[in-house]
Amino acid sequence: MTAGLELEDWVERQCRRSAGFMAKSVSAVGLRKERPGLGQVVVPARGSVLASPVPAAWDPEPDYFFHWLRDSALVMDAASELIRGSSDDGERRAWQERWRDFVGFSLRLDRLSGRRLVAGVNLERRVRSAMRPHFRGTAELASIEGDRLRGEVRFNPDGTLDLLRWTRPQHDGPALRALALLRHLPLCAGETERDALAGLLRADLAHVVRHAGECCAGPWEEEAGRHYYTEVVEAGALLAGAAWAEAAGEAALAGACRGTGLRLEAGLEDFVRGDMLAARAGEGPDGALDSSVILGVLHAGRRDSRHGVADPRLLATLDRLGEHFAAAYPLNRAHPEEAPALGRYPGDAYFGGGPWFVTTLAAAELHYRRASLAGADGAADLARGDAFMATVRRLVPEDGSLSEQADAETGAPVSARHLAWSYAAFITAAAARRLAVRAQATK
Repeated sequence: MTAGLELEDWVERQCRRSAGFMAKSVSAVGLRKERPGLGQVVVPARGSVLASPVPAAWDPEPDYFFHWLRDSALVMDAASELIRGSSDDGERRAWQERWRDFVGFSLRLDRLSGRRLVAGVNLERRVRSAMRPHFRGTAELASIEGDRLRGEVRFNPDGTLDLLRWTRPQHDGPALRALALLRHLPLCAGETERDALAGLLRADLAHVVRHAGECCAGPWEEEAGRHYYTEVVEAGALLAGAAWAEAAGEAALAGACRGTGLRLEAGLEDFVRGDMLAARAGEGPDGALDSSVILGVLHAGRRDSRHGVADPRLLATLDRLGEHFAAAYPLNRAHPEEAPALGRYPGDAYFGGGPWFVTTLAAAELHYRRASLAGADGAADLARGDAFMATVRRLVPEDGSLSEQADAETGAPVSARHLAWSYAAFITAAAARRLAVRAQATK
C-alpha cells in the first residue's frame, strides 16, 4: 500500500515506476537463465521482451523467462504510449531504439527452422530424466517451419525455439502484434524503420487472415476452442490492417483483411449471452464469465457500440465480474465500500486464483475509455475508473513493483514477480485516464 499522495499524483508516479521496471524486460542482454534440465543457458538478445526478468524455475514462482508473442506485443504497445506521452527526448529515443530492436528480433524469429534445429543433433540426450515429460520431442520440433512459427506462442529470448511442451497453437499473438505495429507506425523515425515494420506487419496480417476464427487456446492458455478475446483482437487487427493496406496501395491484402475481418466481426455475436458477453462460444453465461472479454475489447482498440467500449453488454459483463469477485475474495469483503479487485474467472485455481493486476487495471481502463466518448456520462465513468485504480493502489507494494497476482486474502504479491504485462497494463490505463480527464475538462 502506498499513501500520502493524491490519486492523480500517485498514478503519474506509478506510471514512471512501471516504465522503469518494464524497460528491464526489454533487450535484457545482461541477464542469464540456466535450464540445466534441458542443457540450456539462455542469454536474451536485443529486441526480446521477457514476460518476467526473474529467473525463476517453478520454485515456487513460474518460469516466465520467455518471449511471448502476446506479452511482447502488449509491452511494446505500452512503449508507444510512453513515446507519445513523454516530454523527455532521452526517454523517447530509448524506447524508439527498443522498438527498432523488437522489430528486428521479431523478423529474425521468422527465419527459425525446426528441421535445422534437430538435424544431426540428438537433443533428447541433453534432457535430464525429470524434464523428459516436459520436452516436446524432436518430431514436433522438426515440424515447426514457416507459418507454424506464428502459432508458437513463445520463444526463448535468445531467439531460439522453446523446447518445452506448452498449450499450442494460440493465434492472438500475431493479431496483437499487428495492432501494436499499426499504432506505432506514425511514430517511426525513418524510411528504413518503416519498411522493416511494414514487412513484419504484412506477415502478421497474412497469418491472421489464414487462421482467423480457428480453434485454438485462449489468452489464459488453458482451453482450446473459439475464444472471444482471440476473435475480437483478430477482427480489430484485420479491419485496421485493411485501412493501412488500402492506403499503401496493397489492394489484395486490403481486400483479404477487410473480408475476413467483417466475417469475424459478425461472428462475435456468437458470444452474446443475454445482456453480457461470454468468453467462449457454446457456453452459458455462468460457464464463460471471464475478464478476458474486457481485455480483448481494450487490446483491440474498439470504441464501437457493439463489441467496443461503448457496448452496454461489455459493461454488464464487468458488473457481473465485479459482483462475483466482491463476494469471492476476502480482501474485497474486507473493503465492501471500494471497487473490487478482479481475478480472471470464477473457479480459477492458478497460484490460488487471486486478483490479477491486468484484470483490475482493465476495469479501470474500460471506464476511462468510456469517459472519453462523446455523449458519455464521463464524470461517472471517470469516478468509477478511479475507484478501481484506488483498489490497485491498495495492492501495490511501496517500491511500485507489480506481480502477476495478489493474494486473495492478504493482497501480498503472488505468482510471477515483475510481470511485464502488469506494468504495460498500468501504463495504458494511466494514458486512458489522462485522456478522460482532458475530455471532462472540455465539457
